[in-house]
Amino acid sequence: MVDRHCWREAVTRKIPSLRAFAWSLSRNSADADDLVQETLTKAWTYRDRFEAGTNLRAWLFTILRNSWYSSVAKRSREIADEEGRHAARLTAEGSQEWTVELHALKVALDDLPPEHREAIVMVGAAGLSYEEAAEIAGCALGTIKSRVNRARNRLAEAMDMPRGAY
Repeated sequence: MVDRHCWREAVTRKIPSLRAFAWSLSRNSADADDLVQETLTKAWTYRDRFEAGTNLRAWLFTILRNSWYSSVAKRSREIADEEGRHAARLTAEGSQEWTVELHALKVALDDLPPEHREAIVMVGAAGLSYEEAAEIAGCALGTIKSRVNRARNRLAEAMDMPRGAY
């Protein structure tokens, strides 16, 4: 049995990186929050299945990723707001200058192939090692390195950054 206090502390420290990864998948703050909450609930429910001494972050990211794919399957049966009328009414214009660059980054991330976006967020934003990211993505180490490199190059190009400036 895992000590509840230690478990809670260890998992709580992972929430920011879980949230970043969830946002990279959903590209929506509310959906990302829901996904993290679902991940934490599942992790707590199945904490006895976690093998002490193994990689907690990779275990949590795998739960999150699997939850995302399950939610995508469920959503495929929902009616979408294809014209964005409802979503447009819910957005507010930002007033700070940084919102322009943040928007450009979001657009650049959206333009990446999903597997490249997932890889760059796991390694670049969540701070996972290449090995951890490869394990979570279920691919070879060289594949994840290639995806991250291609994503970095495309983001740098989209953001008008010189190569190597990242």
